[in-house]
Amino acid sequence: MPRRPLDPKTQALKLLSRREHSARELTRKLTARGITPEDASAAVAHAASEDWQSDARYAGMLVRSRVAQGYGPMRIQSDLQQAGVPRDDIRAALDEAGVDWREHAIAAHQKKFGALPNTSAERAKHYRYLQGRGFDGGQIAAALKGEVED
Repeated sequence: MPRRPLDPKTQALKLLSRREHSARELTRKLTARGITPEDASAAVAHAASEDWQSDARYAGMLVRSRVAQGYGPMRIQSDLQQAGVPRDDIRAALDEAGVDWREHAIAAHQKKFGALPNTSAERAKHYRYLQGRGFDGGQIAAALKGEVED
């Protein structure tokens, strides 16, 4: 006997039971499973009204995850924007993380390279690495000096 496809609300709940999703991401995943965009949007709206889906909660989860992976604020903000999280939720999640981004940049640099650069070529390499991880110029400068500036 063939299995009946799950209704959109059930599929949304099934996806959310595994991990948090942004509203945009959840809608995209539902439509990829053959659900019409209108039904997917309705299922996401229902999930949000039941507090099963929350962009703010998703933002907090992603910030914690990316910080643990050694990423900086600019990269995390970009990832959240791509997921369709509202700017207010992004800002709140980054603020609630309570991360000293300069110290975090120093730790990321130390973990990757172990020592400060000796040549200008090494300095450029270290700079590009930290820039790619999402740190800004001030945070990178602090990391390449190896100390937090007050």
